[in-house]
Amino acid sequence: MEIFTGRVWVLGDDIDTDIIIPTEYLALKTIDDMKQYGFSPLRPELAAQIREGDIIVAGKNFGCGSSREQAPEIIKALGIKCVIAKSFARIFFRNSINNGLLLIEQPDLYDDMTEGDSITVTVNHHVDYKERQYTIASLPQNLVDIINAGGLVKAMRKLNGLD
Repeated sequence: MEIFTGRVWVLGDDIDTDIIIPTEYLALKTIDDMKQYGFSPLRPELAAQIREGDIIVAGKNFGCGSSREQAPEIIKALGIKCVIAKSFARIFFRNSINNGLLLIEQPDLYDDMTEGDSITVTVNHHVDYKERQYTIASLPQNLVDIINAGGLVKAMRKLNGLD
């Protein structure tokens, strides 16, 4: 059972993939080149302020918009440990799992959250914040294995004895 604590960045509803990484930066060569522009339409300073292990807590419909795989890759490259939201766009959810980014649906935490505070996540069990426990649903083991491996390609390489 994985447990981790991180500082929280609070984002709103309907954070689409164009906010996560605007189209004009997709022409850059690498995810590392792109990550400095993450969330720039919403908060230009945010990418530079995020630190390894931070957590995003957001409202509903996180990751809506296009199905670009760079969106979860940028979030992961910024050092975000996981995204907790009221709900996720379906394609973004699967792209995130495939790229090794943990997503957690939790309907109540967002309404109680203060940016900059820390939360503790017990994966597949609950989130602790200000002496309150927020229950979270368990992901199936095969998805947990993909996330733990760092993404689908890495998980399949490991499964097939290639790494």
